[in-house]
Amino acid sequence: MSNSNSSGSNKMEVPQAKAAMDRFKTEVASELGVPLKEGYNGDLTSAQAGSIGGEMVRQMIKAQEEQMSSRS
Repeated sequence: MSNSNSSGSNKMEVPQAKAAMDRFKTEVASELGVPLKEGYNGDLTSAQAGSIGGEMVRQMIKAQEEQMSSRS
């Protein structure tokens, strides 16, 4: 499987979704109590930043599983 994003960039697969993903990230950070702000967030710990991404993935997987199970 080819990964066109191997350069390490954060290029969106669907650029039109960027604003929605940014809002989602902000919502998740707020739920977790992580002080995410617009722009530079280099002052966050790795654990804080990782917790945001990890929770986003968990929520997206859950939503996809729910959507798949409703089709059955």
